[in-house]
Amino acid sequence: MSLINREVIQQYNDDGVAVIRGCISDHWLGVLNEAIEHDIRDPGPFVHAYQSESGKGRFHGNLRLWETEMRFQDFCFNSPLPEMAAEILASEKINLLYDQLFVKEPETSNRTRWHNDQPYWAMRGWQVLSFWIALDPVDKRNGALEFIPGSHRWGRWFQPEIFGKGPGIEQYERNPDYEPVPDIESAREHYEIVSWDLSPGDVYVFHALTVHGAGGNCSGDVRRRGYAVRYTGDDVVYDARPGTNKGLRSDDHADGDPLDSPRYPVVWTS
Repeated sequence: MSLINREVIQQYNDDGVAVIRGCISDHWLGVLNEAIEHDIRDPGPFVHAYQSESGKGRFHGNLRLWETEMRFQDFCFNSPLPEMAAEILASEKINLLYDQLFVKEPETSNRTRWHNDQPYWAMRGWQVLSFWIALDPVDKRNGALEFIPGSHRWGRWFQPEIFGKGPGIEQYERNPDYEPVPDIESAREHYEIVSWDLSPGDVYVFHALTVHGAGGNCSGDVRRRGYAVRYTGDDVVYDARPGTNKGLRSDDHADGDPLDSPRYPVVWTS
């Protein structure tokens, strides 16, 4: 039995992004809510808390949470997402790449700069996607994600850049095969840009090359907690190219190796 509407899969393939409504149950939302609040109080080892640009609010981020917090691991392995990823990617197996947390508290003005994800990641292949789960009502005012449909098929890899200032945040190594990100924000009228409001339990699903960004949280009273899980399919292998996020690399993989390992575990097979 299919877990996902065929129209959503078609939209994902055509546009590189779609929305899946109500796919995260109240049970799983409760698990994530507890785990997120715990991570804010006592962050895991890969925390990256960006400094607020306005002096108000707080931008808490973290990644690879599943490795040290069993509630995140339970969700990444046992929620409906791995099987949904297999359906969307038409893949016989699914690996967990990593998970990531983005918390923009009210009055946190920091934008999330326009970018595509795959240049940041030490892997190559086409079957790569992210699920971005809303834990709060999300709209433009508190930082809804925006996407450029079809940009996953541009064939363009943009140079990774840091997303803000904070302890331990380093500039990325330059990769000569990447190009600078266009100044999309100052030329918005030249791009087709789409966005959707979300309710808790709704999910954005998007390809790793889809160009996207987000505004700050201009709300005075609504948080914007988003939890992303990145999965890969059959054709993805490790890539040792320069310029990727050091925290997402593996010392145990050589260029071209399959991902299958405790670091990038197989979480679903047909």
